[in-house]
Amino acid sequence: MTRRDALKRGLARDDRGSAVLEFAFATPIFILFVWGVFQASLLMMANAGVQNALGDGARYATIYVPATGGPPTDDQIKAKVISHKFGVGNGSWSSPTITTDAVNGTKTITVSYSQPTNFLFFKGPTVTVTKSKLVHSSLT
Repeated sequence: MTRRDALKRGLARDDRGSAVLEFAFATPIFILFVWGVFQASLLMMANAGVQNALGDGARYATIYVPATGGPPTDDQIKAKVISHKFGVGNGSWSSPTITTDAVNGTKTITVSYSQPTNFLFFKGPTVTVTKSKLVHSSLT
């Protein structure tokens, strides 16, 4: 047996350093996965904040306001929606729009929110959340 054959056989059985190599391959993938979960949680929190603000605005639209002697105005409803939003970090929030249908006695409140995503190594898509609520009221 030659010295070269002995060296090859010795290297084939030597697994020192393999854990470092595996760690070097797995770590960036793991970090990217954790960061992706974090980005998804930001989107879910923003979705919950938009839904909460829209729900509060819809509830407010159905009440009788003694100070005005009737239902709240569209501007008051918009102010209520804006004051109850949360979780909208670095995204862009559009002003709520209110469409009134006097024939059916309804109002439709619509809100949009856009959130850019960032996956460390590359920019992700901008996700837009648009929610609407149809409010039935005999006061409209």
